Amino acid sequence: MLIDTHSHLYASQFDEDREDELNRCLSNGIEKVLLPNIDSESIQSMHDLVDSNPGVCYPMMGVHPCSIQPETWKEELALAKKHLFEGARNYIAVGEIGIDLYWDKSTLEIQQQAFGEQIQWAKEKNLPVVIHARDSFEEIFEVVDQYNDERLRGVFHCFTGGIEEATRIMDFGGFLMGLGGVLTFKNGGLDKTVAHIELKHFVLETDAPYLAPTPHRGKRNQSSYLNLVALKLADIKGCSLPEVAEITSSNAKVMFGLS
Repeated sequence: MLIDTHSHLYASQFDEDREDELNRCLSNGIEKVLLPNIDSESIQSMHDLVDSNPGVCYPMMGVHPCSIQPETWKEELALAKKHLFEGARNYIAVGEIGIDLYWDKSTLEIQQQAFGEQIQWAKEKNLPVVIHARDSFEEIFEVVDQYNDERLRGVFHCFTGGIEEATRIMDFGGFLMGLGGVLTFKNGGLDKTVAHIELKHFVLETDAPYLAPTPHRGKRNQSSYLNLVALKLADIKGCSLPEVAEITSSNAKVMFGLS
């Protein structure tokens, strides 16, 4: 059985067929779907999906770096913190958090502040973090270096780096790398990096509805496509699909405290 450790299945792109998609997941051997939050606008739809699918969908709480904007970021953080610390729900991680410099470099300072604050929440709650790093590995590493200790653990979501970045992540001690559709891209180059790293360092994810794997690239991604990522990883590592499923699912269960 596979675990999609990062899916936005609560997003509006699935409003027409969300339950059908969950059935497709189960039919394709995907037993659990982990849901990172984006911001205040996504919280209710995420909660609704979790409530209607207990034991299959699991929520995280955090503020996505692209939602860290000068006018609203403090309010966004306050709301997320209230849910995390005062709400009745059991969140499995603080996420999706991090730094994104692809869309807007002008907010770097407040993105760093928000990232650091949310890391501290995770350490206080003994939860992993799920890190979004787009065009920002060095900036991310700078913040993680500041907070890293035996209490900090998590996943570098949608890993697309090279051996140097992977080595830095592994050297932190408590982090895994999330592999998704990019692994299947013909000229992406990620396969060459992954070939040199043991399976024990990875979890699987889709980032649905984004970054669909080949042969669906450019279309809506779905959690039910996770087996395509798993098959590609098995091919790269020269092992069986059951071995990939067993190791990556075990990694996910330990990291996120799943039964």
